[in-house]
Amino acid sequence: MPTLQPYRGLTRKLVLAFDVGTTYSGIAYALLDPGATPQIQGVTRYPGQESGVGNSKIPSILYYSSDGAVCACGAEATLPQVVDKAEDEGWTFVEWFKLHLRPTSLKSEGDIRARVPPLPRGKTVIDVFADFLRYLYSCAQKYIVETHANGESLWVSIESQIELVLSHPNGWEGNQQTKMRRAAIQGGLVPDTQAGHSRVHFVTEGEASLHFCINSGFATETLQDGNGIMIVDAGGGTVDISTYKFAQLSPLAIEEVVAPDCIMQGSTTINVRAQAFLEKKLQNSAYKDDIGVMMDCFDKSTKPVFKSCTETSYIKFGTMRCNDPTVGVRRGQMLLTGSEVAALFEPSITLVMESVLKQRIDAPVPVTTVFLVGGFAASPWLFSQLQSSLQRADLTLSRPDGHTNKAVATGAISHYLDNWVSVRVARVTYGVPCITTYYETNPEHFARRNQRFVQPSGCHALPNAFDVVLAKGSPMRENKEISRLYRMEAHSRRELHSVTAYITAYRGGSQNPRWLDVEPASYSPLCTVYVDTTHVRKVKQKGAGGKFFVLEYNVVLICGLTELKAQISWIENVSLPLII
Repeated sequence: MPTLQPYRGLTRKLVLAFDVGTTYSGIAYALLDPGATPQIQGVTRYPGQESGVGNSKIPSILYYSSDGAVCACGAEATLPQVVDKAEDEGWTFVEWFKLHLRPTSLKSEGDIRARVPPLPRGKTVIDVFADFLRYLYSCAQKYIVETHANGESLWVSIESQIELVLSHPNGWEGNQQTKMRRAAIQGGLVPDTQAGHSRVHFVTEGEASLHFCINSGFATETLQDGNGIMIVDAGGGTVDISTYKFAQLSPLAIEEVVAPDCIMQGSTTINVRAQAFLEKKLQNSAYKDDIGVMMDCFDKSTKPVFKSCTETSYIKFGTMRCNDPTVGVRRGQMLLTGSEVAALFEPSITLVMESVLKQRIDAPVPVTTVFLVGGFAASPWLFSQLQSSLQRADLTLSRPDGHTNKAVATGAISHYLDNWVSVRVARVTYGVPCITTYYETNPEHFARRNQRFVQPSGCHALPNAFDVVLAKGSPMRENKEISRLYRMEAHSRRELHSVTAYITAYRGGSQNPRWLDVEPASYSPLCTVYVDTTHVRKVKQKGAGGKFFVLEYNVVLICGLTELKAQISWIENVSLPLII
């Protein structure tokens, strides 16, 4: 098992990792002292959970007053006196807010879309995320101040040197990262400056879970050159599947070998299906108004312990006088057959299995071991069903100890301290919309002949072309730059005083997408890169239509990082940063 190296920085700093989950959230941290080996620690004491010392996660919930003020967060929002006050004063309850950040292109999007609770009136997802991050930050501060010697002075000494690591599902991209960074700024965690922005880092939940499994020693037997390992992070909102190979053991170097998967089949989708099931079953019953209470019991008691399709499950909701044999209500309990509960899990289990087997087929190295982590991994039914199915496919499923205690937060710190993943795989195809020279002999061009236009050079061109800069599935070595040359024509120099490139993602099935009018729904903008080229040299040329000017530039993608970066450069080798 690899060990953390001594911190080589010159000044003390603090690294905080926030794992904001759909249903539960956690915090990990490490104090970095020059020359000392960092120790990764978790926050295990939160307001409202004083009686549960050692619990490393809190519910991802908030209450807002009618005027939009935060009234309670996390475990404090579950206290009986808070719940009573919320009901008396008409506070708005917020849960599953993380799902409002999701890309709508994820698998199983339809299963969750209609059931995601709305945000409070006047609040955006950035507002809510900012409020919750602010709360987590205060919890971390309180814990560190109370736990460490001279805590107050310690916090003052490192407050301006705090690095933040925010984890997110595999399927989230630049758009979601930008919103999370804005939330960290709005929440007051970092200043709205370039230096402040650079203190916010991102890691996928799959990669953070990989770090957790290796640091905890659970992957020791798999640590062999060329071996593959798969991580299934089953959380509240998503299930993330990632596959890696050990390229080198000393020093440890890991490469992602398959584009990671992210499906909307976390534990909340079980709740969604359970509620739909109860609504249908109780539509003509006197107990249809008790579904809310039933769902609370189902989520906290029935679902977590379900383990056999041959045993009856119970949802407690009323008194001994509550009886309706026609819908299975007896003595204040709703009786569900094991097969009924198993059917609620089945879509999630099926899609996870499909993704795991596909990744195993696509992996260029042998994969025999799968690690299941995340809060949903605690489900005995999910584990047993995946284990038996994977055994038939000659795959071994392991569930590390501590997998439910926000392993992602701990792994996120490890990722920051000692990032072992040096190669990642492009999740989508990245490219740039552009124009292309018209060739009548090209059937695709000829079919679009009515769209052609004359450029300043006198040549005919077509709009709506798509130029691939980086194809899906391509390996990306960390900090590698991929560059594509483009040119603009104009009748005057003034028309070339600025350049705009629209970095676009293609998520369709084509291996070589070339036109925006084919599968238009598969294209989505990622970011816009704009530069002032007033002082850049424009080459004067002569064409069929007379004189014209040409500007050449490169669109550059900096790949292999957990956060994609884009630039525009030109011959003087001067580049400007991404502008979104």
